[in-house]
Amino acid sequence: MPWLQFKIDSDRNQAEAIEDLMLATGAVSVTLQDNADQPILEPALGETPLWQETRVTGLYEATVDTESIAEHFSQQKVAGRWEQLEDKDWEREWMKNYHPIKCADNFWICPSWIEPPEPEAINLMLDPGLAFGTGTHPTTFLCLQWLAQQDIKGQSVIDYGCGSGILAIGALLKGADSAIGVDIDPQALIATRENTERNKLAEDAITVFLPNKCPQEPADLMLANILAGPLAELAPSLSSLTKLGGKLCLSGILYNQAEVVMEAYRPWFDFDEPQQREEWVCLTASKVKD
Repeated sequence: MPWLQFKIDSDRNQAEAIEDLMLATGAVSVTLQDNADQPILEPALGETPLWQETRVTGLYEATVDTESIAEHFSQQKVAGRWEQLEDKDWEREWMKNYHPIKCADNFWICPSWIEPPEPEAINLMLDPGLAFGTGTHPTTFLCLQWLAQQDIKGQSVIDYGCGSGILAIGALLKGADSAIGVDIDPQALIATRENTERNKLAEDAITVFLPNKCPQEPADLMLANILAGPLAELAPSLSSLTKLGGKLCLSGILYNQAEVVMEAYRPWFDFDEPQQREEWVCLTASKVKD
């Protein structure tokens, strides 16, 4: 089915109103994009951030009255441009962008529709979905790279902020005995269960909880790939959920935020040298004090 896109170059003050008008005029979806290479790295709690220069794109069926729709925007003193969207098999088109990722020797992340490059290796099968965590982002990659080098056979694991469950699943494939996934988003808990099944692990291999329902039994290994602010706030909680002598792996942290996060955990942990990829770091440590 052919589609049309209506693109408007806006600023953050107009973007939401333009989005509302696009939906009101029949757009089946609206996308907001950075129009000036301006990163937004960590918004404040409850904030819905937009870029100063924002491109708003509405997707319309090709049969719509483009002149009538453009007139609605013209009345609001907003101009845009129509573009025809090539008719493709979009379900397969986006799949072309995902390829196996080698995290370490003998450890890969593979989309489920691609044959693993090394069938005899540890192959974590994971498809892009609604929950964060596919291994392509530096924060996830750094955690998996560290995890691939650890001897965790028989250990218990907590993946705090589990998203897709990628870290907990990686730990189980590396030989961990059990794993708990914790996330504030119910969609993440569903995704974790689905990805557990996709990797042919036992149905109860990972048990999932919202934070207020998380069991308080400490684990041998604590994994948390969130953001610097929440990680610092969670330091007492994540420490209490880590056994004495256990390991801690934190990510979602920018290089210039690392010291603040480490300071929050130093009452309990001794840190290794931070590992960096692009502007992100992964912090690992051993628990030395209760």
